[in-house]
Amino acid sequence: MDTLKISNLSVEVKNKIILDEFSLEIHSGEIHAIMGPNGTGKSTLTKVIMGDSSYKVTNGTIEFNRTELNGLTVDERARLGIFLGLQMPLEIEGVTNADFLRTALHIKEGSDFKLFPFIKKMDKYIEQLHMNPEMIHRGVNQGFSGGERKKNEILQMYLLEPKMVLLDEIDSGLDVDSLKLVGENVMEYYKQNNPGILVITHYQRLLNYIKPTHVHIMKNGRIVKSGGEELVKYVEEHGYEKLDKKEISGSCIVKEIVSHE
Repeated sequence: MDTLKISNLSVEVKNKIILDEFSLEIHSGEIHAIMGPNGTGKSTLTKVIMGDSSYKVTNGTIEFNRTELNGLTVDERARLGIFLGLQMPLEIEGVTNADFLRTALHIKEGSDFKLFPFIKKMDKYIEQLHMNPEMIHRGVNQGFSGGERKKNEILQMYLLEPKMVLLDEIDSGLDVDSLKLVGENVMEYYKQNNPGILVITHYQRLLNYIKPTHVHIMKNGRIVKSGGEELVKYVEEHGYEKLDKKEISGSCIVKEIVSHE
């Protein structure tokens, strides 16, 4: 079983605390959704897990399968099997999607890499994601719409087959049809490969397709509430403000909140 373990993690940017003694553990076969108001550190968490040097870790550890990630580079973390689907995927001029994916997979598989199976697999998922086949020969995300960029992230996930998937607001900028397609493909990957998944989102709509096993509410750099899908429904109906008024220290199941109303 693969395990991502975050213990008492504190992170700063320009002397401002973004994550404050944050702890979370994710195992294979689990889908953890983190929700919360803007500015609570949700996206920061995914970037720090992947090793973004813009953030300063002042305390705590991140471990993946008992290997400490603190100090490892982004590519070293990726080689361990961690993947981040970005909220705003970057455009890379002069490097085609096909070259980018082929190089990444070649590095991962080494001498086991075979070109024909790679092409066959890539074509399969391009069709499954309803992508224009010509997009694979363009620069990475060059001229792509928001929806096309997110589909491209999911294509990368399929081909790289990570053990731990981080999705940072993958629903941002998607129309209804693209949201459904992306969500269903994440769940298809989950059923095929049994990874651990961490989903960052503001809205219930993505979680209509990506079904979480665990739901967490984040505020001021730490988790203040945990529960199941019922917590998503509670937030959708009542918002975060009502949860704040009933806030208790540590984690709790939302059923405890509802039972007192």
